Amino acid sequence: MSLSVHIYKELDDFTLNVRFDTDGDMMALLGASGCGKSMTLKCIAGLEEPDRGKIVLNGRVLFDSEQRINKSPQVRRVGYLFQNYALFPNMTVRQNLYAAVRRLPKERRTAAVDEKLRAFRLEGLDGLYPRQLSGGQQQRVALARVLLNEPECLLLDEPFSALDSYLKWQTELELGELLRPYEGDVVLVSHDRDEAYRLCDTVCVLSDGKSEDKATVRDLMAAPGTVSAALISGCKNFSRVRRVDATHVKCLNWGVTLETSQEVSSVCTYAGVRAHSFHIAKSGEPNRFDARVVRVIDDTFSTILMLAPEGGDSLLRVELSKEEWAALREPELVLLGVAPENVMTLSGEL
Repeated sequence: MSLSVHIYKELDDFTLNVRFDTDGDMMALLGASGCGKSMTLKCIAGLEEPDRGKIVLNGRVLFDSEQRINKSPQVRRVGYLFQNYALFPNMTVRQNLYAAVRRLPKERRTAAVDEKLRAFRLEGLDGLYPRQLSGGQQQRVALARVLLNEPECLLLDEPFSALDSYLKWQTELELGELLRPYEGDVVLVSHDRDEAYRLCDTVCVLSDGKSEDKATVRDLMAAPGTVSAALISGCKNFSRVRRVDATHVKCLNWGVTLETSQEVSSVCTYAGVRAHSFHIAKSGEPNRFDARVVRVIDDTFSTILMLAPEGGDSLLRVELSKEEWAALREPELVLLGVAPENVMTLSGEL
């Protein structure tokens, strides 16, 4: 199974310029709101037409601007799960599922619907209307309806955005289980890096409509490579840098020179350090420097410190365990450290 997407589309605020290939994997399309994620899905599904480019699914050309090919959504064999699930409000669960099997011979329709009701644990709910279902139940109905069309590719557009945190966690677990037997490609649109990490194999980051190189979700967290990828992966601390040598950068906003285990390339513009990667340093460690405590925030499971590095002009966000902070007895100045392997060298702009 494979999906190849290479499209351009002029929008009001930016130009959508997306390129990625999947190979039977579940890929997250990550990016901030308004960066073009949902528009990309709509182009793949045939609901929007790119200005130029090409979309190929399992060897079938769905769109090719040069060849003037633009297959209709009905023949693309692409399943689209919308954010609001798009169930028919005046139809019961069973009727919603029947709407997806009209192409089947009449004698097969009931069996196909009954099989999905069992597989998605919807038995006993088949006579209810969407308004009588929970958010998680509505999602199961919508996904069952999509899969009844036997799509070769699934597009999931922020499937948990309408759910509260507890229901979201439950529904995410259910979705992971339900998708496990599915053999086609899956593209999940999200702005939640943790969601993508738990559910997906690979990730493609979108920033202002432009896609970056696809990577594994683990590589995104360990070595994002660009400022936009580091931002979407959850990094909170950035400093513009000047290259000192192959393994050192001068962090201009923090007023310190840091050693990195990554080679500092000529296109490196920023250093990034995750809040939990800083630690209270001991003498003799690399990358240690003094920072003044500006604010202490008691978070649910940790203590967040806002620190001003000596000689710097921007604050650092540092997260320590509550026990580690309590042991320091509320100092005004701390000696911070960060291991060279936790200093990310990044290209691009904030």
